[in-house]
Amino acid sequence: MEAKEFQKWVAKYYEKRGWADLNIFVRIGFLSEETGEVARAIRALEIGRDRPDELPGSYAEGKQQLTEELGDVLGNVALIANKYDIDLEEIFLEHKNKLSNRYR
Repeated sequence: MEAKEFQKWVAKYYEKRGWADLNIFVRIGFLSEETGEVARAIRALEIGRDRPDELPGSYAEGKQQLTEELGDVLGNVALIANKYDIDLEEIFLEHKNKLSNRYR
């Protein structure tokens, strides 16, 4: 799926669910929550969870969990970009240009 297609899909899906109308500060809170879940998934992959109330999973399961959490982050980023009419591809290009110019 291309970035533009993903961004449009997120807009339609989240609108249908009633999630697109949330206040931007609520959305930022969700983005923060999802980045925490990415951190937790990476920790589980790298050093494990070591909790007696959680069963250890396989590496493949951990990688799948990380993939899902990264998707949640991307969904929130797409919604924020949509709110301000910013194309994800523009974000990709601006980020690439910024780093390329900074670290020549």
